[in-house]
Amino acid sequence: MADFDFFVVGGGSGGVACARRAASHGARVGLVEESRMGGTCVHRGCIPKKFLVYASHFSHDFEDAAGYGWSIGDKSFDWSKMVEAKTKELDRLEGIYRGLLKDSGVTSLDGHGGLVDAHTVAISGETHSADTILVATGGWPSLPDLPGIELAITSNEAFDLPQLPERVVIIGGGYIACEFACIFNGLGVETIQLYRSDMILRGFDMDIREIACDEMRKTGIEVRLNENAVKLEKTSGGIALTITQGEIIETDQVLFATGRAPNTSGIGLDEVGVERNHNGAVIVDSGSRSNIENIYAVGDCTDRVNLTPVAIHEGRCLAETLYNDNPQVPDHRDIPTAVFTQPEIGTVGMSEEDARNHCAGVDIYKTRFRPLKHTLSGRNEKVFMKLVVDKADDRVVGCHMIGNAAGELVQLLGVAVKAGATKAQFDETVAVHPTSAEEFVTMYEPTN
Repeated sequence: MADFDFFVVGGGSGGVACARRAASHGARVGLVEESRMGGTCVHRGCIPKKFLVYASHFSHDFEDAAGYGWSIGDKSFDWSKMVEAKTKELDRLEGIYRGLLKDSGVTSLDGHGGLVDAHTVAISGETHSADTILVATGGWPSLPDLPGIELAITSNEAFDLPQLPERVVIIGGGYIACEFACIFNGLGVETIQLYRSDMILRGFDMDIREIACDEMRKTGIEVRLNENAVKLEKTSGGIALTITQGEIIETDQVLFATGRAPNTSGIGLDEVGVERNHNGAVIVDSGSRSNIENIYAVGDCTDRVNLTPVAIHEGRCLAETLYNDNPQVPDHRDIPTAVFTQPEIGTVGMSEEDARNHCAGVDIYKTRFRPLKHTLSGRNEKVFMKLVVDKADDRVVGCHMIGNAAGELVQLLGVAVKAGATKAQFDETVAVHPTSAEEFVTMYEPTN
């Protein structure tokens, strides 16, 4: 008999969720993690990033307070104190993850796990057999092959810099690049963002992309499009970054946020015969099974939808299928998403561009306005909201927002889109006044 019914390689969100659910249904489960339990989200992604978002937003809040009669004295920010508080909380969260696994009956192992064959995992010279194996090793930031690239950092290192730089250049136009540009800018760092294409946030609704860029520039971020890094050189004053047209930018730190790759090398997948694509992602079917019958994969290592809640969803579906006689296939449609820029972005469903390609006809409803808060604060920040409606059945197939609490709002809008709510039902819903959210149920005339 095998040592385990189910063995998970990777202790991130997807792996832990799947392991715990499988164990709750009576499976004998083992899990190995070579770094810290909790994975990218807890230690190098969602959680520490949100802490930095909060920290960076206070500079705007202090400015806004003056319009409401508050007199704010001298202000200063202590980077080392913030990092210390962040690290303490992440240590606490890792302890919770380990406790949850233990309480669920999962055997947790520390070390580098690699597949020896389709039923065996090796950890530090010891082997463990399992009937079924799950690969849940996540992703890792990738860096381009440029001269001097060793001088750059990625999002991994940004959370634990020994000191806050005075100047930073961020390379990339995706959500990680945009979020860090807003974070550093909010902390008082002179921030330049370079993106090689003609607009940031590829894949999002075009209105969202253009307005986000506009709002980020308003806050003082120097967003430069159609420009890219060519070379980095160490200087006595920091780093000399040569960009596309030959210009040299002097800066203290260069952060590359130009993509993440599946973290699937060096764990025996090729030796066992598990198929991967050109980017290293494990190729799986709709049920998360690889080409090897008893080997599965979930989360960022499959490069499907790289979000923490998606990895958890995929893991739980798999555990239900394998160990609870309750077959479930993860649903990757209409996933609510937030981007914690300043102002933040919330989006669910189709962009206008996607809808025009997939629907016979669409109606577009949108509004842009100054939120009530800033009529007194004086901040030149606008809220933008947009609904995309399929004319054929009046269903709201896309909701998009830029503004305060957009991430919170889009969670509930996601329920409406998932449930197939119509524009008529949005219109019939009584508004909550005065809120920004009421605009979603009071946009009566299409703009197209």
